[in-house]
Amino acid sequence: MKEKLFSRNFTMLILGQVSSLFGNVILKFALSMYVLDTTGSAAVFAGILAFAAVPSIVLSPLGGILADRANRRNIMVGLDLLSGISVLATALLFRSSAMHRMDIVLIGGLLMVLSVLGAFESPTVQACVPQMQTGDNMIKGNAVVNQVAAAASLAAPVLGSVFYTAVGIKSVMFFVMLCFFLTAGFECLIRLEYDRPAKKEKIGTIVKNDFKESVQFIGKERPDILKMLLLATAMNFLVAGAAVVGLPFIVRHVLGMGAGMYGIAESLMGLAAILGGIAASVLAGKGKNGSSAKANSLSVWVAPVGICFLLAGAAFLLPIGDMAKYTVNLVGFCGIQIAASVFSIFALTDIQSKTPNHLIGKVMSYSMAISMCAQPLSQALYGILFDQFEQSVYVILAAAGIAVLAIARYAPGVLPMNSLNCLEK
Repeated sequence: MKEKLFSRNFTMLILGQVSSLFGNVILKFALSMYVLDTTGSAAVFAGILAFAAVPSIVLSPLGGILADRANRRNIMVGLDLLSGISVLATALLFRSSAMHRMDIVLIGGLLMVLSVLGAFESPTVQACVPQMQTGDNMIKGNAVVNQVAAAASLAAPVLGSVFYTAVGIKSVMFFVMLCFFLTAGFECLIRLEYDRPAKKEKIGTIVKNDFKESVQFIGKERPDILKMLLLATAMNFLVAGAAVVGLPFIVRHVLGMGAGMYGIAESLMGLAAILGGIAASVLAGKGKNGSSAKANSLSVWVAPVGICFLLAGAAFLLPIGDMAKYTVNLVGFCGIQIAASVFSIFALTDIQSKTPNHLIGKVMSYSMAISMCAQPLSQALYGILFDQFEQSVYVILAAAGIAVLAIARYAPGVLPMNSLNCLEK
């Protein structure tokens, strides 16, 4: 009998993710608008975000150890309660726009606290999916989590703008506080098996032994997982900066389009991420018939990313108008988003399926830490390149496309795998 995807546990997890992710994105968007209104500098908020991201990178491995050592349900409940309390405390300490310097300090502190808590919660949530799902449902479950995050990124900024304008920053904080408490309520209804450790150990000993065991597992016992992490990191490096830095630069500066056209592009990119999650779910459902053999290879989803990069770059070599170039680039970047989403979901599922339950939190935390390091480096590099090649952006897009196609060409030889077939065993 085929297992249901939306079991009680998974339904509660997803409802909690909807509440938590929407609250998080709404809060950060409203905070960015408040900082901009009070300081007149977007760079200030960007600096705060960059500084606040450091704890997530540094503490993620510890979050993975906690996810594998403690009751995952209790971890999520406790962290979301602490998140809600942190937002409430910040709201109560907020003074007024006249005291905006202290408010900025409070915002920085809040984002730092949420970053620390996120370092422990993210690997725990990722470790829960394979504990709740098996077979094709593991891919579908990861796809649903991906779709929730994409939907939050798409809709929450609009909601954040409306709420902030209508009721002010403190009311937004109170609303987000309720989102975190609601998430904790959903998570209280989750029931997961938990084997309490037979003996108690010192924290230092636990960290040392768990880190050694997980590194040995990735480096010696399953080097294919390490290769998968490196492949995913390379793809994230090539795609993240292009989407976050390249697309807005092309739309606003190269093509000279207005904010409205950029808004359309961002909305369609969010929709493309959701479609990528749907595509992964559909392909997972077809995983047992022979016609899906090619779909099971991750390299199949790398090549379209490279082709779409080349398509976007080719638009600047053709004798067409700016609107046509905008349309071609939008198609290309949305194609990149869809294929990259499918790739990331399959890659994540492949790693989860090959990792034993007592190590999965740590392995997921390494994946998150590597990904978080790759994104700012990618954005910085693309920022420099687009500034240097403003009049010939096709060079950057073509180089990225060729690099991705090279990965697609050589990845199967380095990393032969069949994600869905692996899950069916």
